Amino acid sequence: MHRFAILLLIGLGALVACSRPAQPPVGRWIGNYDSPDVVVDARLEIGKDGKVRASAPDLLDAGEVSDEARIALHARLAADLAEGWDEVEPRSMDFDGHVFRKPGGVAPQMEWNPQTKQMTLVFYFGTKHSIRIPMRAVDDFGKDPWTG
Repeated sequence: MHRFAILLLIGLGALVACSRPAQPPVGRWIGNYDSPDVVVDARLEIGKDGKVRASAPDLLDAGEVSDEARIALHARLAADLAEGWDEVEPRSMDFDGHVFRKPGGVAPQMEWNPQTKQMTLVFYFGTKHSIRIPMRAVDDFGKDPWTG
């Protein structure tokens, strides 16, 4: 009977441990995406309270531009991101241990791989298209994520 009670307590402990909601990773990430048609610069921060701040200024339909013009586009997006960051409100997200969604939502907003520590931001444009932007962890946000 004593063994049964111990096994029951271990089983209940495991059940309680598994039933806790997944805790999102805490940190800061930056990322960017660059193609002939889409240029995106992104920042992401998850606080200890689990609230998410994300911003991703973009330029859609950039078209064919010279290397010099593309450098200027990157600089403009980086400046927009840095200037607007203080206005980005922390938001609650549903998190299942891998995918972040808006509360009650279906579409993934971010994806987290806990094994590799890889964060991916899902950027939506239009109603049918999305791109996944691999993010890289940073200690602090610099002024230019294209070079940081």
